[in-house]
Amino acid sequence: MSNWEIFQKSVLRYPELGFALDTSRMEAPAEWSPEMQEKIAGAFRDRAATEAGEIMNPDEGRAVGHYWLRNPALAPEAEGKWIREVRASVEAFAAKVLSGEVTAPNDRAFRHVLLIGIGGSALGPQLVAKALLPANAPLSIHFLDNTDPGGMDDVFAGLGDGLAETLVIVISKSGGTAETRNGMLEAEAAFAARGLDFGKQAVAVTGDGSQLDKYAVSKGWIARFPMSDWIGGRTSIMSAVGLLPSALLGLDIDSFLAGAAAMDEKTRVDDAAVNASMQLALMWYHAGEGQGKKDMVILPYNDRLDLMSKYLQQLVMESIGKAHDLDGKLVNQGIAVYGNKGSTDQHAYVQQLRDGLPNFFATFIEVRRSRKTVSIFVDGEGSITADYLQGFLRGTRSALSGNGRQSITISLDELTPFSLGLLIGLYERAVSFYASLINVNAYHQPGVEAGKKAAGAFLDILTKVKNHMAETGSGGVRAAAMASNVGESDVEEVYHCLNHLAANGFCTRVDGDGPGSDVFFC
Repeated sequence: MSNWEIFQKSVLRYPELGFALDTSRMEAPAEWSPEMQEKIAGAFRDRAATEAGEIMNPDEGRAVGHYWLRNPALAPEAEGKWIREVRASVEAFAAKVLSGEVTAPNDRAFRHVLLIGIGGSALGPQLVAKALLPANAPLSIHFLDNTDPGGMDDVFAGLGDGLAETLVIVISKSGGTAETRNGMLEAEAAFAARGLDFGKQAVAVTGDGSQLDKYAVSKGWIARFPMSDWIGGRTSIMSAVGLLPSALLGLDIDSFLAGAAAMDEKTRVDDAAVNASMQLALMWYHAGEGQGKKDMVILPYNDRLDLMSKYLQQLVMESIGKAHDLDGKLVNQGIAVYGNKGSTDQHAYVQQLRDGLPNFFATFIEVRRSRKTVSIFVDGEGSITADYLQGFLRGTRSALSGNGRQSITISLDELTPFSLGLLIGLYERAVSFYASLINVNAYHQPGVEAGKKAAGAFLDILTKVKNHMAETGSGGVRAAAMASNVGESDVEEVYHCLNHLAANGFCTRVDGDGPGSDVFFC
């Protein structure tokens, strides 16, 4: 069968949505086995149970309601009412800021937004801002999305005196996320250094009654917007987490939500042949034999979508990367996700994709029309720059296929709030379907929690070392001696504590022949 014949049988189009999914280069079977058909049917049942509000995150005893956010009519009455109220409050507050009814304490209009969050609380808004923010946006947006003091200083320096007209959004569902707390406290200090009252320029997105919620009340912050337990961080982009910054930037959040709702409707159909998200999930399963044996390489051929690979990295890997399945069996599941943008990737790692290890499948994302103005001709053949972009995409796809490398192509007519909503809705449902196919809980993150606990243990040792130095001083101590002094058996961790303190000016280090003989003076 020719490529053309395979393509016609394999492409799934939603013309009314400006969307197409091409799986013709995945070498998938024409029909799925009876065993696979049972898995597909089970995934469709899970889809219905999820939208009906059943407990789909058994480890945490939670329902999964991010699909309700773009269609509150699907939600139970109380949750639907809550969604509508939050959306209305977001829109009303943003309108007041943009109209000048809510101003900075100096009575000037806000000119900047500083968003403080981590993980999905920052990555979703970053994706939306990069993908959709126009050059004439009413406000600029900046992010503190890590606990790196150098990165924070760069943001504060970039804002400079503009901090006086900066609206700060602090996002943490639990209210206890250390990185977000640190960013908030650093921002408070930066505001105070300029004689500004942080609370009069700050709003919170958090759970009712959380630590952050109570802090915002006690400090007189200007607004608070709620989060709910049934909204996961990596699927929070259509809650106040993503809608508030989007509305403040003047973006069309109604269209964004409508795009996701339209894709949800298409992927609510229990027919794999016409369900784009199920098609994606099945391709992932086919490529990796249901065990994640191949990486997922995301290649958006559009500059505004260059954060899509990072966004999907979190969405897919945090959802699918699990040690145990829902039956408690050790499975060590996951799909590694990475990516670059086309045609930048032509000059980077496509060489390995074409000729190196065949341990991946690629996903090309094309935006068929990315310029609204008239293009110039860039060569004597009458070609425009978009011709070359399309040529590089199709050429790379053919080069990979010609060497036995699998690929998927997703096509959008144009990049708008609606089509970005479509794309996010597509992948959220695909992740849910794939999790059902491999029988894992897509909605908890025990590995992340384990990392937080390990970080806490290190910080406890660091505190012991700091306290010991403050109480006794040091005329020169090695890591092993300090470990003995503070009662810690892990000498390596104590050494890293001392090294960290030396780097940050709390003590000095004199290098020995190796780490064991380095001497620290405090």
